[in-house]
Amino acid sequence: MLETFQTIILGITEGITEFLPISSTAHLIMGRYLLSINSSEFLNFFIIFIQLGAISAVPILYYKRLISGINIYLYLITSFIPAIIFGLLLDDLMESIFEGYWFIAISWIIGGVVLIKFEDWVKESASDHEIIKITYLQSFKIGLYQCLAMIPGVSRSGATIIGGRLSGLTSKSAIEYSFLLGIPTILGANAKKILDYKDHVNEYLFGKYSYQLYLGYVISFIVALFTIKWMVAIVHRYGFKYFGYYRVIIGISLIIYLSWK
Repeated sequence: MLETFQTIILGITEGITEFLPISSTAHLIMGRYLLSINSSEFLNFFIIFIQLGAISAVPILYYKRLISGINIYLYLITSFIPAIIFGLLLDDLMESIFEGYWFIAISWIIGGVVLIKFEDWVKESASDHEIIKITYLQSFKIGLYQCLAMIPGVSRSGATIIGGRLSGLTSKSAIEYSFLLGIPTILGANAKKILDYKDHVNEYLFGKYSYQLYLGYVISFIVALFTIKWMVAIVHRYGFKYFGYYRVIIGISLIIYLSWK
């Protein structure tokens, strides 16, 4: 089981990194390593639970978009289709092929370079449009980009934001669509994972250590509320390059650490 301090740190980590283009999965893996947390079924269930906490912030902040009409749900379903197909077919394979701290470091660096140069590659133009003008083809393409996040170290939000921009959305709309797409994606992926722990769900939810789940959930939820607002403001003012610099720095730092270890 987890100590309270570990619960708080992992909850904060998930709340911050789930919506930033820096890979929440990689940060949680490194967080578990730095906190000396041993792998266990409860830990895996805890990670699922705090991801649900983070994604719960999206409907609160974007409820107006979610009640704007049926079309947004049809677009999100279309974007979610590739995740269903490739997730069922390739998720376990991708995790087994692309694993280890070295791969995370390299993925951080490559993704960072992409974010640094991205604004130069894709300039905001008058032809870029808002979510209400998106097409089903564009939403499907964004879903394909999201599938890149099956590779550890590739950020789901980063992949979908880039996919949104390359599909013709404005930066603001691409970010918003990425957050909204996280709802079915994270719920769907975690529903599949929860089935693996169906024999222990009652024990985890109502047992001696269940408070750790709810504490992590609440912390992740609250931190995610502030992170989403902060990210939108940062990207609007500075673009994505500073997230890219961060990825490169921590990627290089991890390589140096692994080389000296």
